[in-house]
Amino acid sequence: MAPTPIIVWFRESLRLSDHPALYTAAQAGVPVVCSYIYDQESPGLRPLGGATRWWLAQSLRALRIELQSLGADLVIRRGPAATVLSQLARETKAGAVYWNDVAQRGPRAVAERVEAALGEIGVTSRVFADDLLVDPAEMRGKDGRGPRVFTPFWKRVLALGDPPKPLPMPVRLPPVPGIASLAVDELALEPTRPDWAGGLRATWQAGERAAQQRLNDFLTSSVGTYAADRDRPDVEATSRLSPHLRFGEISPRQIFHAARFAAEERPALAKGIDKFLSEVGWREFSRHLLYNNPDLATRNLQPTFDAFPWTQDDAALTAWQRGQTGYPIVDAGMRELWHTGSMHNRVRMVAASLLVKHLLIDWRQGEQWFWDTLVDADPGSNPASWQWVAGSGADAAPYFRVFNPVLQGEKFDASGSYVRRWVPELARLPASLIHQPWAAKPLELAEAGVTLGRSYPAPTIDHKRGRERALAAYASLRTSD
Repeated sequence: MAPTPIIVWFRESLRLSDHPALYTAAQAGVPVVCSYIYDQESPGLRPLGGATRWWLAQSLRALRIELQSLGADLVIRRGPAATVLSQLARETKAGAVYWNDVAQRGPRAVAERVEAALGEIGVTSRVFADDLLVDPAEMRGKDGRGPRVFTPFWKRVLALGDPPKPLPMPVRLPPVPGIASLAVDELALEPTRPDWAGGLRATWQAGERAAQQRLNDFLTSSVGTYAADRDRPDVEATSRLSPHLRFGEISPRQIFHAARFAAEERPALAKGIDKFLSEVGWREFSRHLLYNNPDLATRNLQPTFDAFPWTQDDAALTAWQRGQTGYPIVDAGMRELWHTGSMHNRVRMVAASLLVKHLLIDWRQGEQWFWDTLVDADPGSNPASWQWVAGSGADAAPYFRVFNPVLQGEKFDASGSYVRRWVPELARLPASLIHQPWAAKPLELAEAGVTLGRSYPAPTIDHKRGRERALAAYASLRTSD
């Protein structure tokens, strides 16, 4: 009698190493069916944005190649996970389905429906902890509430000790031949008419191997100056691991242990590594917020903000989306986002602040734009960060913190090289003027080939007026309490 296969359901762990479900299935010594279900129908799942769909396509192709190198293949299906997996189990006569947990309310509800459907046909389910360092259930206070302030949260995570060490990649995966599968192209994840993904293709390489290489490069090069340079968009100082983390091409455990090992080998790196790990901690914190607040992307965490006097200004929103606000550091960031699917984190904060504070446009409109255009659009970090900037979230920035886009540009892009790269119409302005071209004299503008209002827009709103308007709006919340 042929051994009973095990199906491994790949969800948001699109890798082979440190994959608990895959590792355990491989140890069983039976054929393994590796499957990915593109589920846009089950309730409780947020549809992917355009940039993340593009990344997913590349990641699935990379995963298929890696699986084939171990003797297996990737079976791709489309539809509600419970229906599709129970059908796949019947086709393959599988005795069990293994998967890694996604610690979010919606995906867990989907998994519960899968488990119920499999149980009805006598197929066993096994679920493994995976995408977080600590399960959200372990981080509730005496009042039963989840964390709301980052620093004590991260200290508590670290106090729990190191997470389990990463698991090795299977050596071989006995296949089950002849199973029908969709091609990645059939999922229609990538843009065609128009094909706006040229900049994404030129910027990124998806997949587990690329993720591991990026981590290794970061820990052997720029991590030493990370604490000092991480806020500078004009230098390559960050790890750029976030899209790989988003799709589970690398796990938080792998990053944590690799970083700790690097710090032990080279103690001088400890400061940069601690700061880097705290950013991994922010992702963790945001995912815990999401677990405890499934509507994080649509509802203010602080109910007082429900009365905030947002404005509906379609022209200003469009100018912000297109990088035409008249503030060079913001416009550079928004254009970088459109071209590469990413934006430097410091610039993300400045761009977000301009939208919600200077322009008084609802943070949810900015969050949705980032969700659609970021390759690393994370369901926790994206809304949590937007709410942080708006002041409506957990551990939020104080309402009176209104970033001055000129000063931010001058401080973190002092030479203007970041602006010159992404706003080339200002490239000939000197560093002293490139962050405030409206301050240039007519002759200076003429020499630089800049005509304000034509080749480059005047500011959408004056900073002083925007700040005063924002403070008045926030003050209205306090008086209405």
